[in-house]
Amino acid sequence: MNTQPLILVAEDEDLMRVILSGLLEGAGYRVALTASAEEALEKFTTEDVAVTLTDIRMAGMDGLALLDRIKDIDAEALVVVMTAYSSVDSAVAALRKGAYDYVTKPFVNEDLLQSVKNALTQRELFRENRALRRELDRRYSFSEIVGTSEALQSVFRLVEKVAATTTNVLVEGESGTGKELIARAIHHNSPRASRPFVAINCGALPETLLESELFGHTKGAFTGATANRQGLLRSAEGGTVFLDEIGEITPAMQVRLLRAVQEHEVTPVGAGGAVSFDARIICATNRDLEKEVSEGRFREDLFYRLNVIEIHLPPLRERREDIPLLVRHFIAATAREQGQPEKPISREAMTALINYKFPGNVRELQNAVERAFTLSGAEIDLDSLPPRVWESAGDPAAVRDPDGLRPTLAEIERRYIFETLASVNQDKARAANVLGIDLSTLYRKLKRYDAD
Repeated sequence: MNTQPLILVAEDEDLMRVILSGLLEGAGYRVALTASAEEALEKFTTEDVAVTLTDIRMAGMDGLALLDRIKDIDAEALVVVMTAYSSVDSAVAALRKGAYDYVTKPFVNEDLLQSVKNALTQRELFRENRALRRELDRRYSFSEIVGTSEALQSVFRLVEKVAATTTNVLVEGESGTGKELIARAIHHNSPRASRPFVAINCGALPETLLESELFGHTKGAFTGATANRQGLLRSAEGGTVFLDEIGEITPAMQVRLLRAVQEHEVTPVGAGGAVSFDARIICATNRDLEKEVSEGRFREDLFYRLNVIEIHLPPLRERREDIPLLVRHFIAATAREQGQPEKPISREAMTALINYKFPGNVRELQNAVERAFTLSGAEIDLDSLPPRVWESAGDPAAVRDPDGLRPTLAEIERRYIFETLASVNQDKARAANVLGIDLSTLYRKLKRYDAD
């Protein structure tokens, strides 16, 4: 059985089909030749096509219409278009519709073969991303955790280790980094997965209401308490309680929570005695709790009770290589929510997103992509991004530093490196090859940029 990739050719000129067949088969590919877009579309639906190579100008359905139909079937399909007519306009139209690349007739054989080879590399990246997502779903039972960076992978490895235990966990990280997602991943991968997962934002409630929500109350304990309430710690019996923004609770509440954590029992508001509970406690904070302890704002004994295992979530600016994967994830999610087909994103827009520091982290990125998807046309471009994103990117043709002068060589180098990474989907080995530097040199430069 021939396992070489299948290249589908749609070309209505007999001689050109012969030329393309010889060229592609000579390069080791399998080739399916069709003389019309209609025939090519039928072949695409019945064969495992790796790359489609189509002429734009054909009798009947033209190449752009074929591109639309193929993309309707498979949004990740890779199509290279050939044109000898108004090459720039035709190519731009094709790229906006989702074509991977274009070549103009008469083409240079090596250029066409390189375009096909690049498309096949992109196909492998799509497959690897899908495989990774399936693995993440299988391992963590929570598909919103997206990323391949080493920083995030180290978090995943720690999640695997602590999930099987009953140890209390403290998840630290800036707002928007996904602390609740990690808490849910720990729960869903633990022996407690079939029991409740209960979450509460401690910073969103006043002390009296938070006490009642956590520990419960008896009927008549206070105005409005018309029935007994068992509280979240008891309602999560056998499961997990997630206390978000734990650094916001008052000193008095810290004392009550310390006793609950130590004794695994609570005293409902208005009750005369304590009631035991069995729930794992996972807390999260965007504060530096050690600093809060040293400055007397958080109890040291409670800190050590909660911080048996610490998981630090890196901010998005420290794992920029995850941004393209997250962007495509959020594009797909937004398309599903709005009942629309997915849209491609321009290189300039992706580069701007990679370069932006995202103080709001993954949550801010998600909002930016949703906004851009909603406001853009056929393609998500730079103008559809929030102003703070594209303003920070600057004009690639006339970049200036904050003083209005020409950029430094270091700034030009930094921008060029990030644009190159974006163009190769964050493949650092490929980027180093394109840049003409060693992979170790590239890693050193990226580390320096993050430090800056």
